Amino acid sequence: MSRFAYVLLVSLLFPTFSSATPVKEPARTAKAPASKAKVPHTRSAGKARAAKKPAPGHATTAAPARPAAAAPGAVKPAEAGPTTTSASENWCAAIGKRLGSVPPPLCNKLGLEPAAVVSGNGHALMSRDIAPPTRKIAQAGKPSVRARRILLIGGIHGDELTSASIVFRWLQWLDEADSEARQYHWRVIPVANPDGLLANPPQRVNSHGVDLNRNFPTPDWESDAQAYWAKKTGRDPRRFPGQKPMSEPETRWLHDEIEKFQPDVVVSVHAPYGILDYDGPAHQPRRFGHLDLNRLGIYPGSLGNYGGVHKNMPVITIELPNATSMPPAKEQREIWEDMLTWLRRNIAGKTTS
Repeated sequence: MSRFAYVLLVSLLFPTFSSATPVKEPARTAKAPASKAKVPHTRSAGKARAAKKPAPGHATTAAPARPAAAAPGAVKPAEAGPTTTSASENWCAAIGKRLGSVPPPLCNKLGLEPAAVVSGNGHALMSRDIAPPTRKIAQAGKPSVRARRILLIGGIHGDELTSASIVFRWLQWLDEADSEARQYHWRVIPVANPDGLLANPPQRVNSHGVDLNRNFPTPDWESDAQAYWAKKTGRDPRRFPGQKPMSEPETRWLHDEIEKFQPDVVVSVHAPYGILDYDGPAHQPRRFGHLDLNRLGIYPGSLGNYGGVHKNMPVITIELPNATSMPPAKEQREIWEDMLTWLRRNIAGKTTS
């Protein structure tokens, strides 16, 4: 091949490759400006990007659940986790589910406190002391007068729901500043048998199947309690007195409360006989509200026998007319007011040196 022909061939070939290489370049160069247009590399574009970033410590709309960062020195909120609930709150929650008249928030406000011991099923045994306002003795040289002490008990039989509910109601009235009741020192036990009350269904006896109102250590218990249960009740399981006196934690607790508190009178609320019963010294009450006196007698191991006969302590038993339906509000108040009138007239104050 001649030199001329060689040069001519090369000149014809090289332009073909150089023009063919950029054939796709217009398409690539067209895409490049479009991608740059999304985030222009300018000062104004930088400000636009900065405006879209969330400020430090603020949640974005895309993630509203993120908590705000705490400011320096701020108190850190408690970590989410299991909460601790007091025995009183647990007790009130359970009682509120059983007694519609005692919602848990109300129960929690009543100032009840758990004892050092619990029921057979581990429920708290709750009470509240309400002492009278402090009064100064006006005349020097005279002995101080100890406020008369009233022990008020409800719910010793778990299926007598109103006996607990009305004690809760009266406990609210004890907080009334101008109430005549405030001159006394009260110890209030609204539910003496929580295991029975909270059973499903509620039952008279405790979790061990013992009638707490037949389990007190009366002098005739050993000789008569079991025999009375067998012969007089036909071994009724609802009235089983236990294997021995004070076999039950609830009875031992009530016994200890009586020994420590030394009440001048015990008021025990029951249902559903609709009467008034009484054991012990002092003038017996004739009528509280619509409840007339009807003395039922005493039983081996009963609180009336133990307190009224053995301890020579007045024991008033209020029997409401219905175990599951509260008396009308007017009747609740009349029973309460008549009881206060009887206390004022019949329970003498004690003196201390």
